[in-house]
Amino acid sequence: MVILYCLMEYEIVRFNELKRYIKNISDKTLSVNLKELEADRLIVRTEYPQIPPKVEYSLSDRGKSLMSVLDQLCVWGEENKE
Repeated sequence: MVILYCLMEYEIVRFNELKRYIKNISDKTLSVNLKELEADRLIVRTEYPQIPPKVEYSLSDRGKSLMSVLDQLCVWGEENKE
């Protein structure tokens, strides 16, 4: 969820930017999560053929449609805190 919220907030983000925004996440964990989100078609990975390599991540339309559901889940959580 944190990765999705970062992409919603900043729209197009590179790997190191995401790592800075999230903090306390290892390269491997972030990489694995990004691959899973891409496989689920919630994010789009855009690779540019240049040196040094440039890769950007953004929410797909499917990922954007999920954000309203996640927002409602957060609201529900806040309203039902004990």
